[in-house]
Order: sequence, then C-alpha cells, then structure tokens
Amino acid sequence: MPTPTMPISASVSAAERAAGNLRGIAWMLLTGLLFVCVTGIVRHLGTDMAAVQAAFLRYVFGLFLILPVLIRQRGIQVIPRRMGLYALRGVVHGVAVMLWFVAMARIPIAQVTALGYTAPIFTTIGAALFLGETLRARRIGAVLVAFGGAMIIVRPGIEEVSLGAIAQLTAAPLFAASFILAKKLTETESSSTIVAYLSVFVTLVLLPPALMVWRTPTWEELAWLFMTAVLATLGHYTLTRAFQAADLAVTQPVSFLQLIWATLLGFYVFGEQPDVWTWVGGGVVVASATYISHREARARRRLLKSSGGSNGQGS
Repeated sequence: MPTPTMPISASVSAAERAAGNLRGIAWMLLTGLLFVCVTGIVRHLGTDMAAVQAAFLRYVFGLFLILPVLIRQRGIQVIPRRMGLYALRGVVHGVAVMLWFVAMARIPIAQVTALGYTAPIFTTIGAALFLGETLRARRIGAVLVAFGGAMIIVRPGIEEVSLGAIAQLTAAPLFAASFILAKKLTETESSSTIVAYLSVFVTLVLLPPALMVWRTPTWEELAWLFMTAVLATLGHYTLTRAFQAADLAVTQPVSFLQLIWATLLGFYVFGEQPDVWTWVGGGVVVASATYISHREARARRRLLKSSGGSNGQGS
C-alpha cells in the first residue's frame, strides 16, 4: 500500500525510471563492447593498408548497410535545406576518422581509447563558443583537469610524443566539432537525414586521398573492414538506444568501461602493456568527463523543470 507521501503514480514513475536506467546501462555496456571490437579489427589490420583507404572502405560498406534501412523509413530529404553544414560536417568527420585510423595502427589501444575521451571536453568548449551555451567556472576547471590528464598520458618533454598520439589528439576536437554540427543540424533536420548524409559526405571526402594511396585490398582485408562497418553501425544503434532509455548522467560513466575492455583486448590479443601513466591520465580524463556529463544532465533537468513550470500545458 502506498504511503501518503508516495502516491501510486510516483512509485510507478520511479519504477519506470529505474527500469529505463537498467536498460540504458545494458545498451551502453553492449555499445562499449562493439566499439572495442571495431578498434581490435582496425588494430589487427595494422599499417599494411593506408589509414585513409581503410577508413574509406569502412564507410563505403557502412553506406551500403545504412541506406536501405533509411530509404525504407522514408525519412531522408533528397536535397537538404542546409547542405553547406552537411558538407562541412562530412569534411570534419572524415578527417577525424582518418586520423583515428592512423592512431589505431601506431599506439596501444588503451592509449587511443583514453585520449579519445577528451572529445567531450572539446565538445563542452565548442558548445560555449559556437552554440552560446554557458561555460561556468566548475566546467572550466573540469576541462583544464581533463587536459592535464591527456598530458599525463602523452608526457610531452619527458617522452617523445608519437605520431599516433598526435593523430588521436587532433582527431578528438574534430569529432567534437562533428558532434556540435550535428547538434546544430537537429534544429531543422531529421535524424535520418543527418545520419545518411554523414555517411555520404565522409565517403566522398575520403575518396580522393584514398585513390592517391590505393592498392588492391585482399579478400581478407575486405572481410575485416566489412565486419568493422557492421559492428560500428550496430554500435551507433545501441548507443542511440542507451540515450533513449536513460539520462546521460547514468549512461556516460558506464561508457568509460570501454577503457578497461580496450586495455584487456590490447593485453591478451596484441600483447600490449599499458604503462601506469596511461591508467593515471585516463582516470583523470574519465573523472573530468563524467563530472561534465553530470553537470550537463543537471542543467538539462533544471531547464525542463523551469519550462514546465512556466507553461501549464508543457510542450
């Protein structure tokens, strides 16, 4: 029997939220495993194939996988209203993907994953600069701490900064820029159109440089890259399901378990020995990104409450 302070509707709502959080955690765990499998395949391919060609083939396969589904949904605008933003995002994302492939072929998987977690930090900065979002003192502090964590990992001046680390540190702000452009596009464009045109433009962006270094891939390489496209597409789907099921504050900390999966994969499959600084720096970056996600989730809830309070009918 519900108590006077806990109405039936409130208890049901709490139960639904708890169930949604559990689903979100499960989807995010699966997402992390799928993306770690993607990194493992790219690492397996190594430096035998040029990074830009491997990235291009991965997106060609991904395009063939996703377009039939999107066409059946009839959610694609053939000529989008904001073609310039789509093209800009395709260029930015395409270069970021190419750099990620470079990093994966040259530095340990755990290091790539840890440095990749700086992307939300750049997203926070970019949202303040280009979307007019508020960047308060505590978030600025978290951003600075995260940069410190990245410097712990690469240790410039103490260790020679490798090409792979430079590539990943360059890819992170580019991925953040792609995310910000996607957020801007959601103001007027459908999600189906955004997803479809990202694949189209990234494929077009990677085509010219891929042709410059092209060599005939083996059937084994094509099979691995096709599997990469399948796993990455599934990963983006499960990531969306996680975001739909639970708040970012719930799912984001779970996503950082990917660093553990990546480290175990590198150790047991590729014999990589991550040093203590990767763990320390990765922990600092993860803690900072988790704090930023938590603050963003709280700000979003306050905004929803204030908008609900000012309009009895909601929106």
